[in-house]
Amino acid sequence: MGGPDKETLTGSFTAEKNAKIFVAGHRGLVGSAVVRKLLQIGFTNIVLRTHQELDLTRQSDVEAFFAQEKPQFVILSAAKVGGIHANNTYPADFISINLQIQTNVIDAAYRNGVKKLLFLGSSCIYPKFAPQPITEDALLTGPLEPTNEWYAVAKIAGIKMCQAYRLQYGWDAISAMPTNLYGPNDNFHPENSHVLPALIRRFHEAKVSGAKEVVVWGTGSPLREFLHVDDLADAVVFLMEKYSGLSHVNVGSRKEVTIKELAELVKEVVGFEGDLVWDSTKPDGTPRKLMDSSKLAELGWVPKISLRDGLVDTYKWTTRGEQFYEGPVETV
Repeated sequence: MGGPDKETLTGSFTAEKNAKIFVAGHRGLVGSAVVRKLLQIGFTNIVLRTHQELDLTRQSDVEAFFAQEKPQFVILSAAKVGGIHANNTYPADFISINLQIQTNVIDAAYRNGVKKLLFLGSSCIYPKFAPQPITEDALLTGPLEPTNEWYAVAKIAGIKMCQAYRLQYGWDAISAMPTNLYGPNDNFHPENSHVLPALIRRFHEAKVSGAKEVVVWGTGSPLREFLHVDDLADAVVFLMEKYSGLSHVNVGSRKEVTIKELAELVKEVVGFEGDLVWDSTKPDGTPRKLMDSSKLAELGWVPKISLRDGLVDTYKWTTRGEQFYEGPVETV
């Protein structure tokens, strides 16, 4: 690697199609997309465990799993996630469960000879008032958003653990921080979902019920960035192949859209013909949140799926069954 603090290109991951790969959290939004991508490009030895089969919060169980399976690569996408309400209600769960998962998997992976590990975090690791677009070096430069600081602190600890094992042991552990994600296996829970799946569900249910209008909070002016989860999976494979460095790497679409534009696009894709009404008495939230993904672009990766195409794909997936998918515990 040229030293634990150097950024280098590796280039052996995709050549090892028979290598044993453990994808932790494979039932979630990110993990399921990573598995789809690995299968698509020809990997044949993917190790998967459900929460019932392997509780990642139990250190002895995780150690026994790694000692027996001896995977060569690990993608760590397992996490306890939730919206603002869940974070406020269960702060102890969000910090303790995520710290336990990360600590157990990262340490056992190192001690059992894993060649490379990729840890997946979240854009919530950055300060609430970080300059926009948010660069990787904004980490730990200011206070976090209070509504999800328990989850964010755990994710920051995961980044730092990967860095510490690289510095002390020269071990190839890297971290990727995705922007707002969407796609198949997203969480469409009516109370705990994020803005995009929430909009898809509301417009779909309004269409089915014949409602005259859909009311959305705020003015629609905040700017947000969205990345289809299949693009993230592609970036994960790219980073496993091409990146070995101390710094975490932002993964975003590098394209902004207002919430108003997003809502109108979702309305069009779903086919809701009623009115879209904005309740400006309700809060807008953060005016702008954009990740600076130029580091990844300089390495040679760019997203391929447009927001419109991604929404069409996601809506088709959500309407295959009779009920909206409301998400597992282990996801990202």
